Amino acid sequence: MSEPLLHLVTIEQWRAAVAAGVLAPPSLAQVGFVHLSTPEQVHLPASRMFPGRPDLWLLVLDPDRLGVEVRYEPGLPTDPASMLFPHAYGSIPLGAVTAVLPYRPGPDGRFEPPRLPRQSPAGRLSTLEPSLLRRAATQELPVVGGTAVLTDAYPASYQHNALLIDGEVDTAQVIAETDRVLGGAGLRHRRARLAGDHLATTAAGLARRGWAVEQLIGMAAPVGEPIEPVPGAGWAEQVARVRLTSFWAANWRRTHPGITAPEIAQLAARYSAEEPVVDLRYLAVFARFVPVAACVLKIDGGTALIDAVATDPAHRRRGHGDALLRTARALAAAAGCDLLVLQAEADGWPRQWYARRGFTEVTRSWEATRVLPAL
Repeated sequence: MSEPLLHLVTIEQWRAAVAAGVLAPPSLAQVGFVHLSTPEQVHLPASRMFPGRPDLWLLVLDPDRLGVEVRYEPGLPTDPASMLFPHAYGSIPLGAVTAVLPYRPGPDGRFEPPRLPRQSPAGRLSTLEPSLLRRAATQELPVVGGTAVLTDAYPASYQHNALLIDGEVDTAQVIAETDRVLGGAGLRHRRARLAGDHLATTAAGLARRGWAVEQLIGMAAPVGEPIEPVPGAGWAEQVARVRLTSFWAANWRRTHPGITAPEIAQLAARYSAEEPVVDLRYLAVFARFVPVAACVLKIDGGTALIDAVATDPAHRRRGHGDALLRTARALAAAAGCDLLVLQAEADGWPRQWYARRGFTEVTRSWEATRVLPAL
């Protein structure tokens, strides 16, 4: 891909783009184009227009997928004559967005040129989930090695109330920071997501301290050409979230003995925090009008994430997983995605199952969890 282009948005503007299915900010109607920047330029309009603002996001755009004319033209009269900004003359398809990155000012309120992730499958996968959790969170707090997210309405959701760490950090620091932030929020669990091979030693240290540590393998595959899904005959159906509540509840009772009814209700509702900031699709396979397999498809610009894949044990080995995957691929292609990603347990059989279906391993991460005893 060519050097990426960038567009500044607030979280409200991104929500509007997700709802519309296209990036068409007010500037398009006002001046006839969408303001873009190169990675070397974007800090200039950010500091000029949004000094000190803590809720800015960068849309990383693949210029080869914009689908509209881009002209390099002067910005403000006070800019150097050699400083030309890219302007996109038309609405931009969300499939051109390869990442949605938090962009925060320094202590003086000004912005620096951003460090962009690699525009590879590994870079896009590593960026997507932390970005989504930060967009959905009620608040985010800095911690050693990364960021903590808190989502007030869903304290039972470990992933929505956790530390997201990709920097250098040791075991003692993780424990201290989870106690400080998650304990300070009154939560009974401690959760840290450690991303990158350099954190393997930290993850092993947490395991020795009694934490439950699960290694995850990030996998990616090309989406392929658009295909029209046909419900039934080896395809899944796209359904409303409420139709999966009982299926999820039964699955969580099997996999998490002792889970309470209020916790189940929170886990089923937690996706409502994500729905405004990502294109969420709920997919299910039915037997006699009852869901027996399901997954959640999260379409984030040009990248689609398959999550929460589950099949009722009594209905396994009947091709339901393939139906979910086939339908997810078709919907992602129709939305303009070029990459499909997921996380698989390192020691679980799905890892090999996905590999046989064209997914390759691109990242490693760890989820470390400690649950405090009930009072």
